Formats: sequence, structure tokens, C-alpha cells
Amino acid sequence: MTGTRPALAPDFVGYPEVRRGVRALIGPRPGTHRRAVPACPKWTVVDLVGHLLEKAEGVLARLGGPAPAPAGPLEVPALLDRWDDVGDEVDRRLAAAGGRSGDVLVMDAYTHELDLRAALGVPPPVEHLAWAPSFEVLVRGFTGSVAGSGLPALRIRTTGGSVWTAGAGRPAASVTAPAHDLYRALAGRRSLAQLAALDWSEPPGPWLPAFTWGPFAPPPHPGV
Repeated sequence: MTGTRPALAPDFVGYPEVRRGVRALIGPRPGTHRRAVPACPKWTVVDLVGHLLEKAEGVLARLGGPAPAPAGPLEVPALLDRWDDVGDEVDRRLAAAGGRSGDVLVMDAYTHELDLRAALGVPPPVEHLAWAPSFEVLVRGFTGSVAGSGLPALRIRTTGGSVWTAGAGRPAASVTAPAHDLYRALAGRRSLAQLAALDWSEPPGPWLPAFTWGPFAPPPHPGV
């Protein structure tokens, strides 16, 4: 991956910003806790927050922290409080490890913050400390998909001027879009029709299958 891109905030800086963002989104909106999250089929808001807590507990255990205490079903306020408690310890351990070992955790959490915003009709943030490190994770995964599919490299550009190269060698094409749309495209939140409608320098067909990688795949219906 080469090109001009934003500076990366450490994981222990980006991760608490996501937690603050999620709490600000749903803490004052108790009536939305059972709302469906279209980007995550079969999940409600409470399911999504439970997933965020589970991910944090798993990373804490990997970093040598205590095993999570058993708990029954929790409602959103208790889930948020527990996530903060676990997250504070995760932050400390990520900082001690150099601030670069939790990038997948940050990406997962930030992606779901965007899912919540879409579900609640709240615009994406103009700036967010988790965006740049999360985008790097997505480009890294997409690069593996491009290379694994035997495709020529693809240049990825934001309309703000940041540039990445996904794949090896000289790029054979480029795709350009606002930063948020590119993020959602790489994270499996844009349909094939939406992907094809981005600003491509060449016909996009060869690269569209590469947007299915890891846990991500274009949804059958347009993403918000």
C-alpha cells in the first residue's frame, strides 16, 4: 500500500473515541435500543453493543487480562458501562504494547459505530480518530483479496486527496469517492451497483469480486 494518507492515531486513542461516540448515539435514545440495524442483518442496537463488548473481552483476554465474568442478558446501559470498564483496561494494555496491536478491534468498533449512525439516521462524523487506522486495516484486507484473485493493482483515492494502492505492481485503474463512501465500500456496506457507480477510471467489473473478503461482502440491497 502506497500513497498519501492521514496520520494514524494509536489504537488506545481511537478506541475510546469510538466508545464515546457509541454512548453519545444511543445513551440518550432509549427508545431505539430494539431498533434493527440494517447493515447487520438480524441484529438490533442491543445486539450490536453486545457484540462490541464481546470483542473487547476477547481482546483483553488475548492481552493477558482476566477472563470475562459470566453475565446474563444485559440491557444497553449496563452493556455500555461494562464495555467502558473492559475498554479502559484494553486501552492501557494496548498503550503498553505500543498502540498498534489493536487495529482490527478499532476497525470493527468504528465500522459498527457507522452502522449505528446509519440505523439512527445520524450523519457520519466529519472527523474521527479511528477512521485512518481502520481504513488502513480495510485496505490491507482488500489488498489481499485483489492479490489473491490475481487482479492487477487498484489505486484508491478519496476526493480529499488521500491515496492508497491495493495490490502489487503498477495500478491498472483507480476508484475515487468521498472518504466515507470508500470506507463503507471496503467494509461490505455497499451493494455491487453502488460499487460500480463510484468514479472508476476503467470498467470496474474485474475488481468487484474482490470486495468480498474476510467477513465482508456487498449486501444484496443498497446500503445507507
